[in-house]
Formats: sequence, C-alpha cells, structure tokens
Amino acid sequence: MQNKKRIIVGISGASGAILGVEVLRALQSFQDVETHLLITSVAEQTISHETEFSLNNIRNLVHYYHPINNLGASIASGSFDLMGMIIIPCSMKTVAGIASGYSDNLLLRAADVCLKERRKLVIVPRETPFNGIHLRNLSFLHDQGVVILPAMMTFYHQPKTIQDLINQLVGKILSQFNLPYTNYQPWDGNLDVYPKENDPL
Repeated sequence: MQNKKRIIVGISGASGAILGVEVLRALQSFQDVETHLLITSVAEQTISHETEFSLNNIRNLVHYYHPINNLGASIASGSFDLMGMIIIPCSMKTVAGIASGYSDNLLLRAADVCLKERRKLVIVPRETPFNGIHLRNLSFLHDQGVVILPAMMTFYHQPKTIQDLINQLVGKILSQFNLPYTNYQPWDGNLDVYPKENDPL
C-alpha cells in the first residue's frame, strides 16, 4: 500500500486480549495506516478463553497477518519502514525476551528491530503485582526508549462501562503515534478556579 504509515500490533499471552483487539478496531478508522498483526501461541489460547472472537475475526481487522515463527517476514528487517509497534497485552515473558534481546519469534524480533532502528515501541504490560525481576526489566526497557504504558484504569472522564475504560486506554496508546481517537477524552483542566471568593477553604 503506497504512502501508508505502517504499524505493528503484537498480542502476547497475558490476560487482556480484548485490549489488543480494541486497538486493532480503532486503527481501522485511519485510512493512511497499514496494520501488521502478530499473535503468539499462548495469546491464541487467551483469545479463545477471554473473548468471543475467533482468530479469523481478528485477522480480518488488519491488512497483514504474520505467523509468529516466520522470521523471514518483511517486518523482521530494519529496512522495512514503519512508524512503530504496539504490544498489547504484553506478558512478562515477552518483556523479558525484549529486554534480553532473545528474539526467538517474530514478535520479539520485530520489537528488537524497533529498538535497533530507534523506532517507537509501546508496550502495555499486564501483570499484578510486579516482582523485582519484572520491575528491573521494565526499567531497563524504559532506559532503551520503550514507552511503558500499563493497562491502568482512569476515572477523571467518569467512565460508566468497561468499554469506557478500554476506550481511554486505547486513546492513550494511539496518542503516542499522534493518531487522534474520537472515543478518548483527554484531561482538559478544571474549568473552576479554587478557592472562590467567600468559599470556605
């Protein structure tokens, strides 16, 4: 696809597969974005357990789907131009693989390419609580320029449903790539200035 901004979405085996699906759905609204999808074998199991989507349903949301073990794929090369990569959800195993440079599948290789080519890599870790090894790996990746964007809830937009919470997270992720998401409500400041005259402190 000519003149398209390319972005990779990787779904790893952590809980929260629906988050990756919602990012893919949101990316469909951008006519100038070409999407490439990777799903790990454990993620396939998580998708089956946590969602009502089939793998074919999810593959149909993107322009290109790459088998996880195809290390000869286009996205395995630094010469393949793209704007970056999102791993959502990102398991601690995947975090450890990226942090150690152990690229034994295409998702890890694509992430490694983003690091070596200084392209944006956003990971959405899903684990709680973190142990010291998790925190060390995440801190190391932050120092390498990786955006660590945990799947944390926000409430300033007064969510009414789980979908509202998901939309807010998706918007935060896409904003890392300057992609405006209509269902995202950024904080625009408190319209009231306190304390007002004659108001008790």
